[in-house]
Amino acid sequence: MRQTRAMIADSVDTVLIAFLEAQRARALAVVADLDADQLTTSVLPSGWTPLGMIEHLGHAERHWFQEVALGSAAPLPWPDDPDEHHGGPFTTTRQADAVFAFYRDQIERANAVLAETPLSAPPLGRHNQGDADQVTDLRFIVMHMIEETARHLGHLDAARELLDGRVGLGQDDL
Repeated sequence: MRQTRAMIADSVDTVLIAFLEAQRARALAVVADLDADQLTTSVLPSGWTPLGMIEHLGHAERHWFQEVALGSAAPLPWPDDPDEHHGGPFTTTRQADAVFAFYRDQIERANAVLAETPLSAPPLGRHNQGDADQVTDLRFIVMHMIEETARHLGHLDAARELLDGRVGLGQDDL
């Protein structure tokens, strides 16, 4: 059977979304059973905390899938802090349950965008940093979020090992 370009694109898009979902799940798995003290302990010189990194990932989901892809975002569940979106270190004073709920909510909102919008759709908003013209479509956003989540998953892996010696959490089966 001869595959059309559309069939191939749909297949690739399905794989991209599956990779994004896997990275998100792994990030949550790495920090799943840390206690409140461990979640808010910085173990690297840059000063970020595991909980702060999860909150950052929630802001990244919100920014890319709502502000950039859709052109607007739902209000935050708390007043926006000017330094939360960019820069570092990634820390938070919020309770763990609020941060995890925020991240999961942003993932759900992003998944709704992905379910309703072809990955070839151009963004309705704009990313105002770096080479914003690179952001040509939703597919670019998905690729960027795979990279962003995987990068920070590596950070979380290192922090987890330094916090309690556990390694290999959230590992894929490949």
